[in-house]
Amino acid sequence: RYVYNLHFHLIWCTKYRNKTFTNEKLSNEMEDILQRVADDNEIVIEKMEVMPDHVHMLISFPPRKSAVDVIKALKGRSA
Repeated sequence: RYVYNLHFHLIWCTKYRNKTFTNEKLSNEMEDILQRVADDNEIVIEKMEVMPDHVHMLISFPPRKSAVDVIKALKGRSA
């Protein structure tokens, strides 16, 4: 059993900072995709905000997972 309290604040932008998430439907779809990835990878999304040209996430995950693998999973599936 692990005891941990690591939090990561991730921010990533759309290509060329294009305003991609311009309506609620697109924002909700991105949130759903990221939540599914999180559920599949033992990632807890503490807070998420989808902006028109970027995404903010505050996440935590077990120490047996590397930050690189977690970020790769989130960004890879959401691209």
